[in-house]
Amino acid sequence: MIAVSSPVPHNPSMTDTRPPESPTKALAPIPVTGPHFEDFRIGQQYDAPAVTLTSGHAALYQAITGDRLRLPLDHHLSRRLTGLDRPLAHPMLVINLAIGQTTWASQRVKANLFYRGLILRRPVLLDDTLHTTSRVVALKQNTIKPGRPATGIVALEMVSRNQHDEEVLHFWRCPMIPCRSPDAATGHGDDLTRVGTQPDVETLRQAVPTNWQLEALRSRLPTELPKIEAGMRLAVEARDTVTSAPELVRATLNMAMAHTDAKLSYLGERLVYGGHTVSIAFAQITRAIPSLITLLAWESCDHVAPVIENDRLRSEVFVTAIEQLASGRLLRLRIETFAARGNHEEESKVLDWRLVAWAL
Repeated sequence: MIAVSSPVPHNPSMTDTRPPESPTKALAPIPVTGPHFEDFRIGQQYDAPAVTLTSGHAALYQAITGDRLRLPLDHHLSRRLTGLDRPLAHPMLVINLAIGQTTWASQRVKANLFYRGLILRRPVLLDDTLHTTSRVVALKQNTIKPGRPATGIVALEMVSRNQHDEEVLHFWRCPMIPCRSPDAATGHGDDLTRVGTQPDVETLRQAVPTNWQLEALRSRLPTELPKIEAGMRLAVEARDTVTSAPELVRATLNMAMAHTDAKLSYLGERLVYGGHTVSIAFAQITRAIPSLITLLAWESCDHVAPVIENDRLRSEVFVTAIEQLASGRLLRLRIETFAARGNHEEESKVLDWRLVAWAL
């Protein structure tokens, strides 16, 4: 006869000292990470969570950059000038968010080489919600060099829309992505010079609001403004130290690992997100040209050297052309930004940026 023992009744005062079974013994981990260069195909599309821009975003952006563009700072002036019920969001905050929303594809980025043809097609207000999609339009593997793992360049086309499905932003960018295999030969060799289109004069004119009451801004400006003329070169003496770089990255949903993990940066230090450098450069422009109304477009933006946190940045502004409009002027500007690092005063050029702004 086989004896069957009765189950032991549960006693809440008894403690089970057996170690819990580790879940890693039962399941192999599934990596959650971004694609390598071999994973990209022409036509692939990525999107990201839509984001509603709030006064919190605006305050964080302002604290990081110290920007002096008047309309995003003065909500009463913004409403008077635009006739809208909500204040304007800073155009660079909008651009930073749109770039961050495109970074699922570029989580492994080694460098973002350039931007092309960026244009703000309509103003964005606080409390607007932005949704951005990105599409792979070109692929080019870099020439393999001895001692260096293989990499490639992914050309992405981005479109941002607001809650009304209106297009507010359109641009291209080209991140450099490592290959999974250090000696990969993918055969991708697209011509990157064909990526993107420059905003033409008519498109820029269409992006300028026609019903804004510019006198509301004029009345707030100093009585004696610096005279801005084509051919001028303005050098901003005061430098800005780059701080809070990961905070801007996280606030804009930027997933590039090199911006938050120093071990994944080829410099051995966290690589500052390129939009952070551009934002500081624009803040310095607002000191040089206080009559700026807003930013309209980037004709090109080349990151020519890396920036790391605590670099000290200064900018020089070249006024390459001015076009008089029925209201205000279009300024074509070229910005060169230089970085000093550590205790050394020797500078290196880190940014070459061409933009179009609207000014009085």
